[in-house]
Amino acid sequence: MELGEAIRRRRMVRNFEDRPVPPEALERILDHARRAPSAGHTQGFAFLALVGPEQVGRFWDCTFPAERRDGFRWQGLFRAPVIVLPCASKAAYLDRYAEPDKGWTDRDEGRWPVPYWDIDCGMATMTILLTAVDEGLGALFFGIFEGLEELRAAFGIPDDFHPIGAVALGWPAPDEPSPSLRRGRRSEDEVIHRGHW
Repeated sequence: MELGEAIRRRRMVRNFEDRPVPPEALERILDHARRAPSAGHTQGFAFLALVGPEQVGRFWDCTFPAERRDGFRWQGLFRAPVIVLPCASKAAYLDRYAEPDKGWTDRDEGRWPVPYWDIDCGMATMTILLTAVDEGLGALFFGIFEGLEELRAAFGIPDDFHPIGAVALGWPAPDEPSPSLRRGRRSEDEVIHRGHW
């Protein structure tokens, strides 16, 4: 698929069929993610791939208590056969920029105007979303708002990495578009400024 088509077709999928993702498709998705750009070629991101009912079920047990699932609007999300946790490491960037070729001699976090560790991990996550479209799959990026410590313990996530969210992957099933889409896409004039704001 052409990149432009993948960008135009990409959308957040909240309803999945109950069938596995082909292992070779998941490997391509993860390989593309690890090739994302990063400041100083730090590559301070890592991806925890949870595959199948046992691993994915443990993810939901940590982050979305079972007693609340029945009332959740998008039940088909729980059928996603794969969850990928993109994780960022601030320490990797502080270490990398204290190396001789970067010119800093300390690990001062104050030098960073924005948290590039999270930005770079976000760019890697976008490659996951786009490659999923290219593979004919659906994907949803969503935040993890509770159960983070339980999640860390359940899957051995090191302290120097933090999940920036999660990506559900699978075969898309018909679903109800998010009510947020009613807002429409902002016009080009509102978003793109040329030469001066």
